Amino acid sequence: MKEIVVISGKGGTGKTSITASFTVLGSKNLVAADCDVDAADMHLLLKPDMAIQEDFYSGEVAVIDPSACIGCGRCAQVCHFGAIFRNGRTYEIDSLACEGCGYCSRVCPTRAISNHTEKAGELFVSTTRLGCTMVHAKLGIGSDNSGKLVAEVKKRAKALAEEQGKALVLVDGSPGVGCPVVSSLSGASFVVLATEPTVSGLHDLQRVWELVEKFKIPAGCIINKSDINPEMTEKIVAYLDSQRITLLAVLPYDESVTRAMIAEKTIVEYEQDSPIKDQIRNAWQRLGELLDKQTKEQP
Repeated sequence: MKEIVVISGKGGTGKTSITASFTVLGSKNLVAADCDVDAADMHLLLKPDMAIQEDFYSGEVAVIDPSACIGCGRCAQVCHFGAIFRNGRTYEIDSLACEGCGYCSRVCPTRAISNHTEKAGELFVSTTRLGCTMVHAKLGIGSDNSGKLVAEVKKRAKALAEEQGKALVLVDGSPGVGCPVVSSLSGASFVVLATEPTVSGLHDLQRVWELVEKFKIPAGCIINKSDINPEMTEKIVAYLDSQRITLLAVLPYDESVTRAMIAEKTIVEYEQDSPIKDQIRNAWQRLGELLDKQTKEQP
């Protein structure tokens, strides 16, 4: 089983639109995973039924029992995060500010403070409108365990792919280079980098490629909205060539993408003609060829 991860160094490059289009093209033979848990939106195009919903617990938060608190204030004195405040006679903890370190519970003379496992988000297993399985999640407000939630989404997606006999897991990763992206890259067979021809687009492409390189994962790139800045597009192509990153597609700006999204469809399904439909299909076919070659070259 192979795993393709689509990521970008910055938001707004069309990463999710591309991943959703790939899901349409390969829906019969894949399980989709939306690992952009901080701002998941692939469900808007794929319409999952959210048949299975599970709470995800990760990390700890301190809780004060007001009946046992004597108001001595030792907990507030040692808290480095400013999470403990007085409320009348006793003290309370701001769960959003608490890091769950447990220091306050250690200094409490009446053992009024205890740590509890925190609900960090929700995980869903769905059937999409395409008929394929999709694993996706939503990180809770203020939660900081996105990397662990991404790992759980990927773990579940791989297990379901094996159970269903699917050859591929297709992952929509987070933008940037933070913990969710690192977690998304773990175990990947191939990475697709989505970028746009702007100064920040090139800079962030370079940043995310430095990360991918450390994992020693082969990569390809799709340049989106290429005609808005042809000079910068040329610079990106030159950079890809210097780093031996496969150029999968150079997509022009196309307003049909927006119209397709309003119609709740991917661009490859949209009825009207679009200059990028065939290019995305060709990129998907090229990905399949690269994965087949990868398989043959493995010992």
